[in-house]
Amino acid sequence: MKIAIISDTHDNLARLGKFLAYAANNSIEAVVHCGDIAEGETLGYLAKNFDGKIYAAFGNMCYRDSVRRSAKKLGDKVALFEDFGQVELDGLNLGFCHFIEEAKRNCKTNRFDFVFYGHSHKPWMEQFENCILANPGNLAGLIFKSSFAVLDTSTKKLELKITDQL
Repeated sequence: MKIAIISDTHDNLARLGKFLAYAANNSIEAVVHCGDIAEGETLGYLAKNFDGKIYAAFGNMCYRDSVRRSAKKLGDKVALFEDFGQVELDGLNLGFCHFIEEAKRNCKTNRFDFVFYGHSHKPWMEQFENCILANPGNLAGLIFKSSFAVLDTSTKKLELKITDQL
């Protein structure tokens, strides 16, 4: 199974569209969003244009009421978590949130195979015992180049994708 990890969309629909084209052409089955979707309409756009399940957590630049309303309308298509989300996909325990402090704290519990976070916009990866802590960068292309990550659950390989190089 291939899972895309995205963060910090900040309503940039052009970059999100480019990501969605990649997802459609590369058998991405689920999306984990590490916060800062921004408006609910952006979540709706993502859900309308992606066939798989979406797991999302809030960030500091989310209009929470707007995102909650959109998630409610989308039903089972979106699993929305307040500050920290966790899901088991294809035998891997994944955690995700927006802030590194919470991500590190959860990674160090050894309950997760991967914990993902956003906020800094900078792609990053490190290992804590059996847990990989990773930031996919930011899809909006703010401060750093637009990027996201893809996790292949069969190989447990995490790969960074630079949106402009797709």
